[in-house]
Amino acid sequence: MEGMTRGELSKRTGLSMATIRYYESSGILPAPQRATNGYRTYTEDYLVKIKFIKDAKSLGYSLKEIQETLQLLSQEMDADTLKKIVYDKIVEIEAQISTLHTLQTMLRGLLQTDQEDIQNYLKSFHINGK
Repeated sequence: MEGMTRGELSKRTGLSMATIRYYESSGILPAPQRATNGYRTYTEDYLVKIKFIKDAKSLGYSLKEIQETLQLLSQEMDADTLKKIVYDKIVEIEAQISTLHTLQTMLRGLLQTDQEDIQNYLKSFHINGK
C-alpha cells in the first residue's frame, strides 16, 4: 500500500492519532485518500503540513489562524501576503507582551501593599460572618 496509515503518521510526527483525527474533522488537515481496503492513506505532504502546524502553534498561532494560513498557502500566495500574516502576528504578540507587563506591574504593586490594607480588603469579602 502506498502512503502511511494514521498510526504511521502519528509515529512519524509525534502527534496522537486523536489529534490527527481532530485536525481532519475540523478542516485543519484535508481528508486523506482511502485505499481499496478503506484505510486512510497519508502522503508525505501530510508530514510537511503537520510540521507547519506544530511550528506555528509553538509560535503562538491559534488553530484557526493555522487553518486559515494553510488554506492561503494551498492557493497562489505571494511573499508580501505571507509577510503581512507574519507582521500581523508580531503586532498581536507585542500587544500581549504589553498587557502582561501591565499585569506584572499590578502584581508587584500588590506585593508592596501594606499587610493591614490587604487584610481589610479580604475582610470585605466576608459578609455576615460567612
